[in-house]
Amino acid sequence: MAHYKHKVFEEETSSMGSVHLTEGVTASSTHIRFYTGKPKNIWSRLKNRTSLEKVLLALTLLNGVILLFIVMLPVRQEKCNPPTHQIPDIYEDTDSFVSTGQDYCMKETCVTTAAAIIKSMDTKSDPCQDFYQYACGQWIKANPVPDGRSMWGMFNELEMNNQLIVKNALEAIPMNTSSKAELKAKMYFTACMDPNNTIETLGATPLQNLIKDIGGWNISGTWNVSSWKLQRTLETVHNRFNMGGLFYWMVGEDDRNSSRHVIQIDEGGLTLPTRDFYLNVTANQKLLDTYLDYMTTIGTLLGGEPNSTRLQMKEVIQFETRLAMFTEPDENRRDEEKAYHIMPISELQNLAPFIQWNLYFNAAFRLVDRKILSKENVVVYSPSFMSNLSALITEYSKSPENKTVINNYLVWQTVRTVTPYLSKVFRDAYKGLRKALLGSEGGEQPWRYCISDTNNVLGFALGALYVREVFHGQSKKLAEDMINEIRTAFKDNFKNLKWMDKETLIEAEKKADAITDMIGFPDYIMDSNQLDDKYQNLTIRSDEYFENNLRAIQFNLVQYLYKLDQPVNRSKWSMTPPTVNAYYTPTKNQIVFPAGILQAPFFDQLQQSSINYGAMGVVMGHELTHAFDDEGREFDRFGNLHQWWNNKTVNKFKEATDCMIKQYSNYKVNGYNINGKRTLGENIADNGGLKAAYRAYVKLLKEKKAQPNRLPAVHLTTQQLFFVSFAQVWCSSSTDESLKLQMEKDLHSPSQFRVNGPLSNFEEFSKVFNCQIGTPMNPEEKCIIW
Repeated sequence: MAHYKHKVFEEETSSMGSVHLTEGVTASSTHIRFYTGKPKNIWSRLKNRTSLEKVLLALTLLNGVILLFIVMLPVRQEKCNPPTHQIPDIYEDTDSFVSTGQDYCMKETCVTTAAAIIKSMDTKSDPCQDFYQYACGQWIKANPVPDGRSMWGMFNELEMNNQLIVKNALEAIPMNTSSKAELKAKMYFTACMDPNNTIETLGATPLQNLIKDIGGWNISGTWNVSSWKLQRTLETVHNRFNMGGLFYWMVGEDDRNSSRHVIQIDEGGLTLPTRDFYLNVTANQKLLDTYLDYMTTIGTLLGGEPNSTRLQMKEVIQFETRLAMFTEPDENRRDEEKAYHIMPISELQNLAPFIQWNLYFNAAFRLVDRKILSKENVVVYSPSFMSNLSALITEYSKSPENKTVINNYLVWQTVRTVTPYLSKVFRDAYKGLRKALLGSEGGEQPWRYCISDTNNVLGFALGALYVREVFHGQSKKLAEDMINEIRTAFKDNFKNLKWMDKETLIEAEKKADAITDMIGFPDYIMDSNQLDDKYQNLTIRSDEYFENNLRAIQFNLVQYLYKLDQPVNRSKWSMTPPTVNAYYTPTKNQIVFPAGILQAPFFDQLQQSSINYGAMGVVMGHELTHAFDDEGREFDRFGNLHQWWNNKTVNKFKEATDCMIKQYSNYKVNGYNINGKRTLGENIADNGGLKAAYRAYVKLLKEKKAQPNRLPAVHLTTQQLFFVSFAQVWCSSSTDESLKLQMEKDLHSPSQFRVNGPLSNFEEFSKVFNCQIGTPMNPEEKCIIW
């Protein structure tokens, strides 16, 4: 359900926990240059350039001449302090498919790529000892975490470029535009930027009014416990304002019948990112104190008396700690078959009788004129959590004091959700907790925050603007071709798997063939009428930022409710076009690559195949492999959850995954070990994606469908370039705090092990870099799954 709606390639910062973790950036940005159609001759291009562009072009050409001179030298320049072993020249050994001699790519794209690669590499490091350091060492030195951020890497650089592109396009929209959706995006952005200081003038008033609508809060004003009803408060908070706590529910695809929708309920309700923050008090006391300070500050800003507010907020933390005690860790929730429990609402009533469930759901579906009967099925993903929650609520409902704690908790869950939409003093209150969690107080440029927030609310309207600016030419066709080549390479390797029986192999091939892909953007966003229809019922005003967000939250709730009686739309996107990420959805057996990630340095239609396949190709292979990771394998080619592997193959697969769990659990960062069980699915995808992309690339070379040219002044073969390109996608810097949080929460391994882990399991890598058996990058024991 919620934890496996879709698998993303890169964990989004905002999803690291339920606290508000929007990243801050202060570094400058530059546009990415995009090319479409046939290149013009240089003189006609120069005529249309500005003076500055002409100077920059001249410098680029001069740089190209210098690099050409370097690569044409009769004696090849050796690297300083080379490794103690000889890295083989692949050209000499594979002349059947790679031409020899000085075949260098001297296009502008290749020259600039070569310069970036050289600038990032630490060639003094031995690639067979630590390939991540070899590929990224100089980049890491030159790119400390910028002020206001907790992490920095290639994803962030591209995201900043995308934000600038969208901002320029958004600001250029005239107020009399015919596109209502794009105008709403512009108005939402304007409201966020607050040119008339409306947000500051209103202060706490919008949230205070919301608290009154909920029924009051003992912390900030008068509240009558004797007239309070949990049922009424939950229905208001969850089903009117689409916020709140205790548990999560939604309408989603039925795992066992992916053609239909069903109500789903799962555990939830914690504010801090993991249960361990509450339960391991010794290690996290300072963080818990900072969390209490934050809660107290917000409560006081809303009218609470400081001492009373602190005492009541401490009781809320104690309540959240009780929730944490029976919240299941992520690593124990990886078996989809065991997690799925479908039952009628009448059975849920017996399982968790702390509210009247039939009344609760009818309060929600009343918004779409849909009546819910007690025989309506719901999928409960954690029955033990719901049972324990019911017992906890029953216990707390016995006294007026503890009833107050429940209401304080529920209102707090709402308050903390919307404080980012209030004045600066509310936003600044979060800095201390953010620093404790991530090692940085933030400090994002307002326009960047507002672009990100607009993308969250009206992302497909922004997507139309973004796509018109950047996603031209043959990008979509090239991406589709790459996916098909990688899919074929992935399938071709099935016959080499010793643990898979023939019957399962045949079904696995069918599933791989059935995986659909969506690339760039949904077609409807380029039709202004269809785009307007999508946001027709969402009201946006340019001076009502807080209210815009409430309306957007309620708008999304209604969209979910309508889905219950509708068939699953398999062409529906869950990620907006400007997003720098990708995902796989098991119930649709579908991989999705937004236009935002199909940009340099991940992907460029003018780039060498070795670079495209090493960077974007591995992303594609990663998402494809998710269809066969420890969770994805439980869904068949139609997206339905059931066991389609025989027991013998399942057991052998688990033996192979045990090897990978052990491998990654032995990796340590700053004294903390990776949780190999929690990160298993992503590690399987990282390993399988690398191998599939490389095999697809080598096949292209053999068939002479890929450019065999080297890059100027980069003394690497095209195969070596593939691996360096792959590794440099993950060049990154992090604060110690954010790295610790990642180790405790993220389903992905830290960057260096997303590089070194898969490479050390890949024999072809060791051949390309001549790594001797027994070196760290070529261990004798390798964990091989796909």
